[in-house]
Amino acid sequence: MKKAFTFQLKDDDFKVSGWCGNRPKCVQVAVKPQGVALRDSKDPSKTTLFFTNGEWNAFTKGVISGDFRQ
Repeated sequence: MKKAFTFQLKDDDFKVSGWCGNRPKCVQVAVKPQGVALRDSKDPSKTTLFFTNGEWNAFTKGVISGDFRQ
């Protein structure tokens, strides 16, 4: 089983995409030297997902290249 990857965060560390505007349903991202954290803006007290910088870079590269289009 993979060991949990986490690091310390404050609410101020999280940013919301400009695409969200005033909509309440969006993700919040915290980019830190240790990695990237992702949470749901509707309920930030729920589970926060943590990614290494390598995992996040692979994900964003896939988004940019269109790997997730249906």
